[in-house]
Amino acid sequence: MSATPDYNKVLYAPLAEIDPEVQNIIDKETWRQFSGLELIASENLTSRATMEANGSILTNKYSEGLPNARYYGGNEYVDELELLCQKRALQAFHLDAAQWGVNVQPYSGSTANFAALTALIQPQDRLMGLGLPDGGHLTHGYYTAKKKMTASSIYFQSLPYGLDPATQLIDYEGVARLAKIYKPRLLICGASAYPRDWDYKALRAIADEHGAYLMADIAHTSGLVAAGELADPFQYCDVVTTTTHKTLRGPRAGLIFFKRDADKAKDLEKRINDAVFPACQGGPHNNTIAGIATALLQACQPTWKAYAKQVIANATTLGKELVERGYKLQTSGTDNHLVLWDLRPLGLTGSKLEKLCDLVGITINKNAVSGDASAQVPGGIRLGTAALTSRDMREDDMKVVAEFLHRAVQTALVLQKEAGSKLLKDFVRVASVPEEGKVGAAQVQDIKKGVQEFARRWPLPGVDVSQLTRPAGIEE
Repeated sequence: MSATPDYNKVLYAPLAEIDPEVQNIIDKETWRQFSGLELIASENLTSRATMEANGSILTNKYSEGLPNARYYGGNEYVDELELLCQKRALQAFHLDAAQWGVNVQPYSGSTANFAALTALIQPQDRLMGLGLPDGGHLTHGYYTAKKKMTASSIYFQSLPYGLDPATQLIDYEGVARLAKIYKPRLLICGASAYPRDWDYKALRAIADEHGAYLMADIAHTSGLVAAGELADPFQYCDVVTTTTHKTLRGPRAGLIFFKRDADKAKDLEKRINDAVFPACQGGPHNNTIAGIATALLQACQPTWKAYAKQVIANATTLGKELVERGYKLQTSGTDNHLVLWDLRPLGLTGSKLEKLCDLVGITINKNAVSGDASAQVPGGIRLGTAALTSRDMREDDMKVVAEFLHRAVQTALVLQKEAGSKLLKDFVRVASVPEEGKVGAAQVQDIKKGVQEFARRWPLPGVDVSQLTRPAGIEE
């Protein structure tokens, strides 16, 4: 065998040697995750095994089509993998393969949702989903008075339903009244910021009254559903979609489950598969499907239920601790992994608290709360406990986290006064740069030090933290 030519030598060298700039960015992100508290409800920390599968040689293979029906040769092992992934997906959610099927190829939850819509209804057909300011998702038909925001509102007609203002729970009677007027072809349930469980039976009755499909998007809660800790949408829905990287703790992708014996569509399997490819995307990402399969294997284990229970227990404790400190939560608590914190009584915006928490190493996200005039100016914060639970934290540790959040809010109120204006840039300035006679910046540094000391006590999935050192480009 001849020597490797110079133009191919790059193929055999490690990342740190070939591209130290990218390696440094990865190292800095690893250090950030190790040194901070990840509370974004849509994020989790996947396993080392999933990372290995997702970074495997499977990334090289093109596999347009379905198992045993590909447009390319050389797919015998990719077929084996995809069939295994499908089997595990059904097993994880306790589904009978005679009654349910699954497509494991969607690149994300949003593409899974649009493919499902493409399969179920025609352009300009009517759909109903939970409105974004009430906790719904962009892909459930969201639009504003000035703009149709996503493909789900550009290509389909949409009418949002909402929460009962008194209880902040889904207003099922209101959904029924709207459906009588609007006559949707598709009713979507599921949310990105709703801390309570769903009454799928009530929504099934509404859908049946109007001959509509019922689709559940359980992207946020699928890991908890698989564990049997939340209501089962598969008993009532025609289609169920999910991401794989939130409470399911896998790589970043999506799944579409479909009923094989749906009365309204005996050809639903073909319609879903055709909508994924070729209608909405190209060849599957086989490396990601490998990661999904590995994550689903974990979700099939007896230990998964214990993980899901701990996620919910941690969220419950976090919410309780915030309420005891006098803060307002939407619905005053949670049934799942998520807490929605209403900052409006404090005169504080979600944008400012998110920015401050970034400065101290607590990762959260601003979020609309029920009653917000605009989702673009959110009055709250969304918190989730899946990632911290994956770092072995339990209820007592959530009390520590709640105290950090309390200190962050109190400091934000100080900074807001010191900024002298309502502008976010002025808020960030006084938080970042010490000024004579002002105490806010010093409080920020004090919280940051405490967060780092606490966060670095814990393991980080996929990483040997005993070997971690602070990378170049991070000053402390």
